[in-house]
Amino acid sequence: MNTAPNDLQRLLSAPILPTLLRLSAPNVLAMAMSVLVGIAEVYFIGLLGTTPLAAMALVFPFAMLTQMMSAGAMGGGVSSAISRALGAGDLVRAQGLLLHALLIGVCAGGVFSLVMLVFGPHLYALLGGRDAVLHEAVAYGQVLFAGAVLVWLLNTLASVLRGTGNMRTPSATLMATAVLQIVLGGVLALGVGPWPGLGMVGVAWGHIIATAAGVLYLWRYLAKGAGRRTLRVQGFVPEKGMFTDILKVGAIACLSPLQSVLTILIFTGLLAQQGTDALAGYGIGQRLEFLLIPIAFGIGVAAVPMVGLAIGAGQVERARRVAWTAGALSAFNLGLIGAVVTIAPDVWAGMFTQDPAVLDFARQYLVTAGPAFGFFGLGLTLYFASQGARQVIGPVLAGTARLVLVAAAGYGLAQQQGTAADFYMLVAWAMVVYGVLTAAAVRYTPWTGKQG
Repeated sequence: MNTAPNDLQRLLSAPILPTLLRLSAPNVLAMAMSVLVGIAEVYFIGLLGTTPLAAMALVFPFAMLTQMMSAGAMGGGVSSAISRALGAGDLVRAQGLLLHALLIGVCAGGVFSLVMLVFGPHLYALLGGRDAVLHEAVAYGQVLFAGAVLVWLLNTLASVLRGTGNMRTPSATLMATAVLQIVLGGVLALGVGPWPGLGMVGVAWGHIIATAAGVLYLWRYLAKGAGRRTLRVQGFVPEKGMFTDILKVGAIACLSPLQSVLTILIFTGLLAQQGTDALAGYGIGQRLEFLLIPIAFGIGVAAVPMVGLAIGAGQVERARRVAWTAGALSAFNLGLIGAVVTIAPDVWAGMFTQDPAVLDFARQYLVTAGPAFGFFGLGLTLYFASQGARQVIGPVLAGTARLVLVAAAGYGLAQQQGTAADFYMLVAWAMVVYGVLTAAAVRYTPWTGKQG
């Protein structure tokens, strides 16, 4: 018999769409703030000159990778495990999973930090970093990735709370952290009064200090018992089964952001052969894609605990309805944005450039890729929903298919002297393939009502 707490019981019986909208709104706002942080940091570093700006571009994919892995991939595994335990009424297991999740976050963050501190300079060089640009990238990356453990801890703590159905506290914390990061990044990088600032390394220090503040707040929040779970380290005994429960979802899900970053790097490298204007046009369109991700992410992470609670409670049919409703909602929202930029591309492209050649390529990209945005939203949100059911292999393989398509077809286009329009069409088809295959994986993969 299901003995989940009364407030969680409501998530098992409340109307799906209104509940999804209520849970996803704080997440979307928090992710929107993270986008503003990125814009602010680019602005600050841009004031420092072209060399720091180029250096930041080399480090950015790896900074995004640690965020995506800790928040969306392993974080989804954490939320899934805790929500399934709560759905089954196993409060003791949910309590134990909290501490196992934190240990995983510390270890994963430590490994990521070690890898980037040791191999980061070589990776930046592989991406084309040379001389002063490489020097700046290394200095910035050494400080930034020294704090990778804090990033993993912050996102793990937020995922623990999301797994209990609490979206407001982690979202409010992440938003406050983002504001603090913007202020500290600007002051530490550019200086204030007679103090000249630290340059782009100051932006990295702002990130670390703000993240540490967020970790401290959520740690105290859980330690005081303000959440549905209480953080108690005393008497903790690691259990293999609980690690497995989290990692069976989180470790596999981590392949998805790796594939996404690799897909972007491969496509960018291939498109660069088309010239600076074509690449700049794609960059303008890609900025819009980065703004679409928070919408799909916000809806997706709201679906994880709803699906997980239903699975834990044995309500498999409801879990599937939640997944399809979330996927449809995300597809509609992103599809609507795609339709707008397809019909009126200058609404977006005109905000970033007035160069006729670049503007023409940006319009071409938006008109070509815009109609596929809905498929991208469908696939990404279903990927998150699948985490709640512990069935992520299918969506991850859909991401693999997208990567293979971009790499193989992109190489073929490069060999045949394909045009920029051909490459843009490849991006659109890759989104369609990803969305369709992810939907097929969810449709045909059996879901069962087992939580452990």
